[in-house]
Amino acid sequence: MRIAFVLLMLISLGTTDSYCQNQSRSVDYNAIINEAFNLFKNEKKGKNANYIPYLDKVNSEMYGIVIVTKDGQVYQIGETKYEFGIESVEKVFTLCMAMELFGDQVILDKIGANQTGLPFNSVPAIEQDGQKPSNPLVNAGAMATTSLLTSHFGHKDAWEKVDAYFAKFAGRKLSVIEELYKSEAATNMHNQAIAMLLKSYGYMYDDPFFACDFYTKQCSYGVNAHDLGVMAGTLANGGVNPVTKERLIQEKYVPKVLAIMGTTGLYETTGEWMYKVGLPSKSGVGGGIISIMPGKFAIAVFSPPLDKAGNSVRAQEAIKYISDKLNANVYVAQ
Repeated sequence: MRIAFVLLMLISLGTTDSYCQNQSRSVDYNAIINEAFNLFKNEKKGKNANYIPYLDKVNSEMYGIVIVTKDGQVYQIGETKYEFGIESVEKVFTLCMAMELFGDQVILDKIGANQTGLPFNSVPAIEQDGQKPSNPLVNAGAMATTSLLTSHFGHKDAWEKVDAYFAKFAGRKLSVIEELYKSEAATNMHNQAIAMLLKSYGYMYDDPFFACDFYTKQCSYGVNAHDLGVMAGTLANGGVNPVTKERLIQEKYVPKVLAIMGTTGLYETTGEWMYKVGLPSKSGVGGGIISIMPGKFAIAVFSPPLDKAGNSVRAQEAIKYISDKLNANVYVAQ
């Protein structure tokens, strides 16, 4: 009798495990992204980043959604092939490279990991945070992080090294959109001033004008929504590219990258974003946003019109919908 009971329990547990696994497999990502796409395709709020001439001309109707699972499955809908400016989303992967090279403590010591509560290009934020950059995902911190890399590799080899690293995240070689780069380089005096200010305070680790220009060039990478999905999927997969299976950042550093994304990824609106959505994310004024559900999947959405903080309006709405449907809030017990 006792043996029979034990056997029944084991069968029951096995059946439960199989049921859970089948439930996991049965998530219809295609249906969910189709719903999200159709719900928000007619959204008219926001406007392109008109302070950068190239971005102002991008077709504001374009809209694409990609989900990449940790095992490399890709689900996509809409405009997922058009190459747009990666802009500030690049900051995440520059941070990954710096952390992989120098460790996590260097990021705290030389950059910081605190929210500014101010716009991404704020000068007062530098002054109020001890005359240093606050974190690697605002312009000041991103340029300081870039200067660590250019100083380490040297001006001659730095671009080749960084370019190769970004290509590994995307699973293909990325190209700079030259028109965008020229457009930004001709209008980045504010960033140059920030770089000089950081230099005066001892938080710029290479020539400030070189670092600023290098950062501008990084922001001018052309990526499509599929690229961003794979890049973000690498973080969802603990630092291993889910498509190529190559490890790009040590697993122990990934939570620290995600923590910074979770506190400042959508600039001064990050707190509200995490309150409503609960996914570490990063936006760029080119219209892209990436969001990561650790250990499960990443979402990438492209749509050029932005809110006042510089975050894609449609992308935020689509990601929130997908997160809600998949119960993907990182603060919810899974």
